Amino acid sequence: MTLILASTSPIRRAMLDQAGVDYDTMRPAVDEDVVKARHKGDVEELAIKLAEAKAMSVDAEGYAIGSDSVVSVNGRLFDKPESRDAAAEHLRFFSGKVMHLSSAVALARGGAVDWVHGETARLKVRELSDAYIEAYLAEEWPEVAYCVGVFRMEGPGVNLFERMEGDYFAILGMPLLPLLGALRARNVMPA
Repeated sequence: MTLILASTSPIRRAMLDQAGVDYDTMRPAVDEDVVKARHKGDVEELAIKLAEAKAMSVDAEGYAIGSDSVVSVNGRLFDKPESRDAAAEHLRFFSGKVMHLSSAVALARGGAVDWVHGETARLKVRELSDAYIEAYLAEEWPEVAYCVGVFRMEGPGVNLFERMEGDYFAILGMPLLPLLGALRARNVMPA
């Protein structure tokens, strides 16, 4: 059965590759700004809506996987930084605060959502000096431009945090273990 990942995220591809999942990729045809503008509710529900929209946006003969992550700090939603200066502003705002990172994953088949899972992690950002932020971005920009929280947990981004509560894979950007279970339950992967 065909499995399509509706994402261009390198970390989501790496997670599926490392788990031994056989899939193809397609760029999702979703205007995230429209979904966000229409959303009323909490950030985890927004991540779920975005994941569902991405999964339904690709034409797959079998199942399509959509996934998204949303970051909020002190009730403020953050998008991916559009520039290095914007990334620095985000990091200054995050400094010393708790980041809520909501990640969701959805499976769609035949143009309808078949399964969805979302969860929220809490990440305590340590106090970040301007000098640290500049050194961090000198090393990590532009790679973190596609990261809503301006970090790659699988790289130097781990140094931004004092502690984390939540699933590691959800923090990376996709709740992998629930997805693998859903794929096995649908005979897309061996049980």
